[in-house]
Amino acid sequence: MSAAEVVELLRERRVALEAGLSEAELRRAERRYGVRFAPDHRELLALALPVADGWYDWRARADKRVRDAIRAPFEGVLFDVENNVFWPASWGERPESVEARFEVVKQQVTTWPQLVPLYGPRYLPAAPFGPGAPVFSVVQTDVIVFGTNLLDYAAREFGTPRALPEAVMETRGLEPWSLLAFEEDVP
Repeated sequence: MSAAEVVELLRERRVALEAGLSEAELRRAERRYGVRFAPDHRELLALALPVADGWYDWRARADKRVRDAIRAPFEGVLFDVENNVFWPASWGERPESVEARFEVVKQQVTTWPQLVPLYGPRYLPAAPFGPGAPVFSVVQTDVIVFGTNLLDYAAREFGTPRALPEAVMETRGLEPWSLLAFEEDVP
């Protein structure tokens, strides 16, 4: 999988692309938004910045959509704790007060691997996760593996007829996101 193949696929599907981010722009975006791009994400953004609807403008100085998308996984877990009885057994007894539940969610979810927005509700794991990371679709605690890697994701999302080689998906170190995706108990 290479970012160049992803860019080629996006061009084929007529996704609007701007010039890629420079190394200084990548570092500035990481500092501004408090994220670390994994190698695949960084390579894609260095080659081309997708700017069509649904993509995030990492070049922008103050993009509320980016900030909201970064917070969305945490807020989604919190929403499901409050509204959909999500409470993993490993978290202990569910506290009575909203404030106490919020504190438990905050303690738990902040230890989970950070997810970095890619497109709409699609996320890549943040660095230090290495190349070949899966792409997750995350809406509250409804987590789906939307691609075994960035190229597989782009082919699925943008409907290319291109045949792709089978990819081995590495999810070690991505728990509990991967556990939610496979409907397993969250530690």
